[in-house]
Amino acid sequence: MCRILGYFGPPILLDYVLSKPEHSLIVQSYQPREMTSGVVSADGFGVGWHHAQRDTDAFVYKNTLPIWGDINLENLSRYIESGCILANVRSATTGQSVDLSNCQPFRNQRILFTHNGFIKNFRKTLYRPIRDRLNDTAYQAIEGTTDSEHIFALFNHELSVDPDLSLKDALQTTLLTVSDLATSHETDASLNIIVSDKHQLVASRFSTKSPAPSLYWLRDDPTFPDAVIIASEPMFAGGNWNRFPENSILTVGENLDINIDQL
Repeated sequence: MCRILGYFGPPILLDYVLSKPEHSLIVQSYQPREMTSGVVSADGFGVGWHHAQRDTDAFVYKNTLPIWGDINLENLSRYIESGCILANVRSATTGQSVDLSNCQPFRNQRILFTHNGFIKNFRKTLYRPIRDRLNDTAYQAIEGTTDSEHIFALFNHELSVDPDLSLKDALQTTLLTVSDLATSHETDASLNIIVSDKHQLVASRFSTKSPAPSLYWLRDDPTFPDAVIIASEPMFAGGNWNRFPENSILTVGENLDINIDQL
């Protein structure tokens, strides 16, 4: 299992969410409290962000090192600031290679996407069925081998088929498609996902077999006023952390209103 993080609010330096909290993403990578599979997330990491002023494609920084072993990250995260940040520390599924193409977040122009979870026996179950559902654009964009990137490809397929589709509707269709495929191929899938386009965050806590991996949200904490944080585990004690309901999608827009839909 990976650990994932999303921040949406006033521009802040990356290190405010990556390293400064007492149970930051860096700490979660080697001392997780709620991982149900694996012990550490040491198989690479990635940070994605949107420019604080300009409307440009998203940016991504990745490394195959554990997040605590990258000597460049401290300087970068004290320089770069953004109002929309996604991050992931990876615990690779057995048999999956540790390389940059398999590190998250994934990016498609302005869209950032990160996933915590797995498709059980992915190569033997849903690898081919997912690929068979993709249009050529989504298919050709796949660079790695993970189940996570193939889920992202399904999401991109939905958006390319209907460019007017909302992120929430595209994510919901993706979740239900994977769920239906998992049922028909007698396998399990868990899909905690955060996706952004700079103007909103959409996140899911979803699994075909309960319980789904942990996921929490926090809004307007004194430490992060006028902001929403989504995280696999609470990043500090004392905050009003809310656990996502099982099989739900949360949407937060620029007004910071939280909408939760049950699937």
